[in-house]
Amino acid sequence: MKKIVYAAFAATAALALAACGSSDTATEEAAADTVEMPAEEAMPADTAAAPAEAAAAGAEASADAAGDAKMDAEKAAGDAEKAADDAKMASEEPKM
Repeated sequence: MKKIVYAAFAATAALALAACGSSDTATEEAAADTVEMPAEEAMPADTAAAPAEAAAAGAEASADAAGDAKMDAEKAAGDAEKAADDAKMASEEPKM
């Protein structure tokens, strides 16, 4: 039984090594991963105002997120205070 397991392991290891091997002969030419172009061609001409608009929108979103976070923190504090009160009440109840 052990011999069969060892043979199966050896076959698996041989196939794994064969799959990870490399070849020195290429059957097709390598393609470029990226295409380089000048920045003027990559960006449209009307994007000069876009950074300012994006910054204003980002500031507004940050303010909204801060307000939401404050409300969440206040709710969590209220929930924690209620849980502490419940625990205190439970500890003060007479035990049977």
